[in-house]
Amino acid sequence: MANSETILTAQVHNGDSSVQTVTGDKYKGDGFYSRSDGLHTVQYNLNQFIGTITIQGTLATSPTDADYFAVATTTQDSTTGSIIENFTGNYVWVRAVVSNWTSGAITSISLNH
Repeated sequence: MANSETILTAQVHNGDSSVQTVTGDKYKGDGFYSRSDGLHTVQYNLNQFIGTITIQGTLATSPTDADYFAVATTTQDSTTGSIIENFTGNYVWVRAVVSNWTSGAITSISLNH
């Protein structure tokens, strides 16, 4: 059975060209369900977004911030539209981290696995 969920809801930059960072909540990955393929698909829905989005994963069942590591990263320059990216790993938890964000908005980030 596949799961699909929004892992980061709408986020809008405050518009003053400052650098913002947002760390989303943790969501269950394939490893949580003991699935063997580890295939994850993430969809970024952006509106004039300038910044970097990193999907982080962890193998820890009760993770701290130090347990997460980057599994997929995209840097965009005034991008509007959807970007789809796949990554593989039996991650127990995944989360989205937005960094170096200077303009635009994230409509949503969705995870399918």
